[in-house]
Amino acid sequence: MKKTIHIINGPNLNLIGTREPEMYGTVNLTKYLDELTVAYSSFEIFIYQSNSEGELVDYLQKIRHQVSGIIINPAAYTHTSIALRDALALQQCPIIEVHISAVSHRENFRQTNLIKDYSWSIIEAKGIEGYRIALDRMKEFLEADRN
Repeated sequence: MKKTIHIINGPNLNLIGTREPEMYGTVNLTKYLDELTVAYSSFEIFIYQSNSEGELVDYLQKIRHQVSGIIINPAAYTHTSIALRDALALQQCPIIEVHISAVSHRENFRQTNLIKDYSWSIIEAKGIEGYRIALDRMKEFLEADRN
């Protein structure tokens, strides 16, 4: 049976490829993630994006008993959402946090990370390639869990 990975993206990530290309690049994130689902066909990968904090929380609650691993880019909610943090605390699987830019080197208000305590790994400043790195790392976590 395939392991189930959910890639969850927060606000404004649906615009990657056109939004601030000097920071986030010009490759469409949705298309890139669709290509990753093919390249990592040993997993069953689901992709979800919402600009709404409540919808992200609802989604995390819905999947919590049917997920092997979560890759999440909470975007701006990284710095503001206690609700998202609490929803991640309910998970009983590896969680990998991805940030396309170097958030730890950006504005002061981005220095607070409410999600990090529940992240098994944090990948930042690798562009959208960070999602591929996260899938490789998730594979390592899930294989180690089997042993």
